Order: sequence, then structure tokens, then C-alpha cells
Amino acid sequence: MPIIHVSLRAGKSEAYRQAIFDGLYRAMRETLHVPEDDQFMTMSEHEAANFRIGTAYGVARSEDVVYIGITVFDTRTAEQKKALFKRTAELLGKNPGIRPEDVFIVIVPSAKENWSVGNGVAQFA
Repeated sequence: MPIIHVSLRAGKSEAYRQAIFDGLYRAMRETLHVPEDDQFMTMSEHEAANFRIGTAYGVARSEDVVYIGITVFDTRTAEQKKALFKRTAELLGKNPGIRPEDVFIVIVPSAKENWSVGNGVAQFA
């Protein structure tokens, strides 16, 4: 049950933004084996003055960098996370054409008892 937030510079088409959502969903289905229709994602677009890009860690990022924050149950293995990173970069490279250097992902693990997915109930505790 991941929840995802994507941040990118403003100005991309709706098709481009939807391709990001589609690629992320497919990557999660393939690598994390999330259930069908487990799509809890948001996206924020930022004007250039409100969006910074660093070149730290030996990665030459462009203005097309996409920051992806994924909060997941803390039960995901290192292998699953690595597979998700790789598959996401592959899929977003194909559509909408984002360079692998511009796919920046952070996974935040969260204990199952920290989740309520509706109705004020801790469904996974």
C-alpha cells in the first residue's frame, strides 16, 4: 500500500504527467506486487523559482528531474526497493522519456500500525 508524491517543474503536458503515474503504478505492481488498483498518488508542479536541482553524488541532473517520494510498509526488502528503483527508471525512460539521471526516488518505510486508509480505522495494525 504505497502512497506516492511526485514533484516536477511546471510545464509538462497532461499526457506526460499521466505517463509518470502509469509508469510508477506498473513498476510497483511488478516489483512490490501491490494489489490491483492500489494507486494512491499525487503530483505537484513547481515554477522554476520554487524548484532546485543539485548535481551532488555524481549525477548530472537536468531541469527535467522528477522527485518521487514513496511511503511504504516497513516490510519491503532491500532487493524489492532496488528492483523498484531500476524498473521505475526503465519505464519512465520509455514513456514519457525521462532520462535515468532525472529519476530521483526516496522510499520512506512506515510501520503498518501507522496507516489508516479510511473510516478512522488502523486496517493493518
